[in-house]
Amino acid sequence: MTRTVAHLVADVLADLGVGHIFGVVGSGNFDVTNALIARGIPYTAARHEGGAASMADGFARLAALPAIVSVHQGCGLTNAMTGIGEAAKSRTPVIVLAADVAASSRLSNFRIDQDALARSVGAVSERVHSAATAIADVTRAWQTAVHDRRTVVLNLPLDVQSAPAPEHAGTVAPPSAPEPVRPAQAAVEQFAALIAGASRPVFVTGRGGRAAGPEISALAEHAGALVATSAVANGLFRGEEFDLGISGGFSAPLTAQLISDADLVVGWGCALNMWTMRHGSLIGPDARVVQIDDTASALGAHRPIDLGIHGDCATTAIDVLTELTRNTKARHGYRTPEVSTELSVRRWWNDTETPDLSTSETIDPRPFTKALDDILPAERVVAIDSGNFMGYPSTYLRVPDHMGFCFTQAFQSIGLGLSSGIGAALAQPDRLAVIGTGDGGFMMGISELETAVRLGRPLLIAVYNDAAYGAEVHHFEHLPHDGDAVNLSTVTFPDIDIAAIAEGFGARGVTVRTLADMDEVRRWASAPDGVMVIDAKIAADGGAWWLAEAFKGH
Repeated sequence: MTRTVAHLVADVLADLGVGHIFGVVGSGNFDVTNALIARGIPYTAARHEGGAASMADGFARLAALPAIVSVHQGCGLTNAMTGIGEAAKSRTPVIVLAADVAASSRLSNFRIDQDALARSVGAVSERVHSAATAIADVTRAWQTAVHDRRTVVLNLPLDVQSAPAPEHAGTVAPPSAPEPVRPAQAAVEQFAALIAGASRPVFVTGRGGRAAGPEISALAEHAGALVATSAVANGLFRGEEFDLGISGGFSAPLTAQLISDADLVVGWGCALNMWTMRHGSLIGPDARVVQIDDTASALGAHRPIDLGIHGDCATTAIDVLTELTRNTKARHGYRTPEVSTELSVRRWWNDTETPDLSTSETIDPRPFTKALDDILPAERVVAIDSGNFMGYPSTYLRVPDHMGFCFTQAFQSIGLGLSSGIGAALAQPDRLAVIGTGDGGFMMGISELETAVRLGRPLLIAVYNDAAYGAEVHHFEHLPHDGDAVNLSTVTFPDIDIAAIAEGFGARGVTVRTLADMDEVRRWASAPDGVMVIDAKIAADGGAWWLAEAFKGH
């Protein structure tokens, strides 16, 4: 068999290092996908290209190597675009192998401007231009994905794919990673001075600081700072005495109080945007604000800051700690016995008393999720879909560390949770995968329930079923109108039997209306086997506590 450019592309990617392939195979991507499989790269066949893209996104967030999405030209790529958009906005290292029509196929039904389509959602568009440039083209795409933390669409024209590969193409070595951005010494000294002058510092770490947890923790201990994360970095400081959990709309009351009382707020690889800072309400009027990011354009992009430091988070934390230890002793700052005691008893929403809205037919999502947290093994990976329900599993289902949480909310699309949870499960195979989704998102992505069952791995899917697009219901019912009744029929649906539907896919289904109905879940969790879907009939909450904050930005 003639070795073609499609085989060369697969060889280069396998040599550089990729973790998993997700895709839907058609004529345009058949050869390159099978060539990757032949090189030993695991492959998961999705039922829809959108599912494949979200699986790759979930996998790459929690794995050491990038993921690949493999799609057919034209319609295969358009089907995948929402998942690609989420990955791109989250800067997930994903490489999309997108077949493309030959340049000469001017009237092909599959012809679209794939480069422009990729760029429109924030992905980087690359192309294998010829047999002679294929190694350089693929290496450039891999380097952009891995070193720049970008989602790359690598277009593979059919005529180039089928061309003979150059002879004597050897093994390709991964390019060296760039040196971390070192902060300017003047900025380090300014930051150290702000810490030395602060009595109640709080460090908030986001996606860009997830790899710098130990360095940020060491500096926080010396500075007497409390530590928190954005939702995306949830779990980074889990187990630490002065961990506040999530900063923002999901904050427990004590966390929100302590952050808003801070006199210094520091964002580590964190945008300090409306979600993480509750539109600025978590920043006290006299608090100083510092932001550290290795992308200069991110500094001050969402709010005014007192000091912006262009630097790698780990390197900056090391340099500032060196500066502080040279000039000041460690201080307790905000790390007082009183704060420690308070955190030990009401750090989590699980420990916060709330009214119970349950009825005989529906269950309050808070006691439901709290019970689920108690039942399930602690070693878990939790993936969250979008919707009114999402704060409950995000806050009540505690994760062991930041590699146990997959939060696909950058595009704010519902329907990605099931697929991203499958990807997360494959990235963390030693943990029980748990997916929190609403009925709207679950039904939107339900084709991949068959994929989950086919994989044969233990997986729990908690469907918060209010028979509606709940966020819209609670938003629109409170809007002013001209005296006419608000028509919510566009966002409400019949109450369907999701447990029975799940069983039709080969999963186990259970309907939960009361805490007593959790017994079957408890039995399954004692020895998880296969896929369990919980159809939790959720009591109306009048709009989740974080919803009003979220809609301020719409």
